[in-house]
Amino acid sequence: MAIDLHTHSRFSDGTQSPTALVEEAAELGVAVLGLTDHDTTAGWDEAVRAAQAAGIALVRGMEVSCRYDGISVHLLSYLHDPAAAELTAAVADARRARLDRTRTMVERLAEDFPLSWESVLEQAGAEATIGRPHIADALVTAGIVGDRSAAFAGLLSSHSKYYVSLPTISPIEAIRMVHEAGGAAVFAHPRASLRGRTVPDAGVRAMVEAGLDGLEVDHRDNPPSARVALRATAEAHGLLVTGSSDYHGTGKPNRLAEHTTDPEMLERLVAVTSGVPLIDA
Repeated sequence: MAIDLHTHSRFSDGTQSPTALVEEAAELGVAVLGLTDHDTTAGWDEAVRAAQAAGIALVRGMEVSCRYDGISVHLLSYLHDPAAAELTAAVADARRARLDRTRTMVERLAEDFPLSWESVLEQAGAEATIGRPHIADALVTAGIVGDRSAAFAGLLSSHSKYYVSLPTISPIEAIRMVHEAGGAAVFAHPRASLRGRTVPDAGVRAMVEAGLDGLEVDHRDNPPSARVALRATAEAHGLLVTGSSDYHGTGKPNRLAEHTTDPEMLERLVAVTSGVPLIDA
């Protein structure tokens, strides 16, 4: 049973509607799909309808933007109540900050390249959480870079003169908010070193002490040696171990269900949540 707990739709930086994403997953034999758009649950209702029509199970989630000691952290929140006041307010603030940051980066890039805010908006869905991936797509469309990966490796990297940091909440606070909303908190791709600095062991321990529920171990951005260490950490602290694709449609080379989660781990994840239920097939 293929269980892929980390994917994105056009409501954040994926290239498909939730319906198209679910339908593709069903065609590929995915039995359980997690929709985890960045800082939004706007795609949930459509995904529920699509999953019920396609006959697959759906785990509703969200990828929360955080920062630990200046290091970007993505925290996956699963099966939380989307109406929980504090978490909802925090991600709304994150979306506004992301929009302001994106505008500023576009303004900086426009000084040197044929890029406009309108061209970036054309790359995003009407409800999308607009961010760097949409700038990347606009750069590709304008012929400035070859693909998203090239954009993130160069013009949009944290080392670029065009880069603007994103003000976000601490993962310690985010874990508390997720739990208060009845959800489970899983640290996404914790050893994705090619993306930049990763959280040191002391930071991971601090997140565990704050109640972290799991680690996303099987992910293409975690090097094989790091996965071994992450499994040991999870076993030592009784954490869930998840695996997923982090699929973005055509936006990234990741493929649906290229990494998956063990059914036992999904059962454990569902058991610790009380926000919204798993949508059964």
